[in-house]
Amino acid sequence: MSIDLSPRPDTVAAPLDVDQLSALTRALAAQPDLWQPLVQFQESGRWWTRLDAPPGVDVWLLTWLPSQGTELHDHGTSAAAFTIVAGTLTEVRPTSDGDLVPQQFPADRTQTVDPGDRHDVLNTGTEAAVSIHAYSPPLTRMTYWATAPDGTLVPSRTVETDEPESDK
Repeated sequence: MSIDLSPRPDTVAAPLDVDQLSALTRALAAQPDLWQPLVQFQESGRWWTRLDAPPGVDVWLLTWLPSQGTELHDHGTSAAAFTIVAGTLTEVRPTSDGDLVPQQFPADRTQTVDPGDRHDVLNTGTEAAVSIHAYSPPLTRMTYWATAPDGTLVPSRTVETDEPESDK
């Protein structure tokens, strides 16, 4: 007797954790024929497009020209991972004291973001960068953070979105 384990249309997929998301973005990064033909850049801001993904996950291809980036934000209840496939990206994260600490990541580096973690990603280099990002559950809300006069981080706005690191 065989058991059918295929997903049912009315079944919600369990969210993937950051390790599973990391494995997914690395696997996609290793298949440039799936994403390289889609790469585009735009001067007006980062460019992105959705890639095919398993149920319960959003996967995005993002491009970054020099000086393009996000603001300090979180991904709400979504876990995330991103793999840099070309160029170099800088991620900024706050310490427990509120200091913002940048780390530069080269191509082939994968970084994870737990639900509620705050970070900023930007291209501080002189060459274009490309990355693949995965969110689970799919991204629905982001809160942006600002530094208050006393040096603490405070929410500046929350947006409902289904796009990666919205510039809005």
